[in-house]
Amino acid sequence: MKRASIVIPVYQNQEDLAESIASLLALREALSDFELELVFVDDGSTDDSYKILTDIQRSDTGLITLVKLTKNFGQGQAIREGVRVATGDCIGIISADMQDPPELFRDMILHWEAGSKLIIGERVGRDDGPVHRFFSRCYWKLVSRFAIEGFPEGGFDFCLFDKKIKTILDSIKEQNTAIFPLLFWLGFDFKVIKYDRRKRLKGKSQWTLKKRIQLTIDTLIGFTYLPVRIISASGLVVSLIALGYALFLFVRWWAVGSTVEGWTSLSILVLAIGGLTLISLGVIAEYLWRILEETRRRPSAVIEEIKSKPN
Repeated sequence: MKRASIVIPVYQNQEDLAESIASLLALREALSDFELELVFVDDGSTDDSYKILTDIQRSDTGLITLVKLTKNFGQGQAIREGVRVATGDCIGIISADMQDPPELFRDMILHWEAGSKLIIGERVGRDDGPVHRFFSRCYWKLVSRFAIEGFPEGGFDFCLFDKKIKTILDSIKEQNTAIFPLLFWLGFDFKVIKYDRRKRLKGKSQWTLKKRIQLTIDTLIGFTYLPVRIISASGLVVSLIALGYALFLFVRWWAVGSTVEGWTSLSILVLAIGGLTLISLGVIAEYLWRILEETRRRPSAVIEEIKSKPN
């Protein structure tokens, strides 16, 4: 019998976790021709999330595997560790808040059996707040336009893929990357299933503005030359402006016989060039930091314990 693994990253989900687990355990009926494996990865939760998971695992029929990280390493790294532990012929990823419909895994597996290596759940609508929708839309459009050609504009963090992709993903030791753009970047044949994302009914999203900004930076630096191209274009624009201003001063001197008095124009130029220099150094420093991270070869996450399914 084939095995289907589903990886669920968990962070501060105590309020909705019991219902989420019940929804996932219900997949036993929908996927009755598969051996189901649920891999929950606790990403350093400080609430009762891991206790709830442990209690439910004791009473379940052997579907649940628990992975506990030593601290909060981030959703992407939690997913990577869960994928490494998963043993299925196909591996799915879904958030613990169940805003994505787990029953869609049935359709995803049908496409996988038909030969697709990556099946993407693309959000065409989402019942979230306007601020969350705005940032999400901006991020995924940046990815599709500047980073990875052909990437679904609605974005995705709900998917299923073949164990061949898992093997390649496990071999990639890259730090500070974005897991879902990386899955798409691998270039395997894929299928898109569109759906509307549900409203979160319980708990509070841990997807803060800081995490969104960090993810955007990691994606742009990891998958595109855009930051350095912006520096080059800015340098060219400032140089042309400086040349034009120099020509203006020369013509003024030749026609009027005087130069511009005062320090205003000079101060503006110094501030503009100084600001551009600092931005350029900041972008270069981001690349240098990532090079340092790779050379250190530290693990992207540390597993404290793994509680496997009881036999």
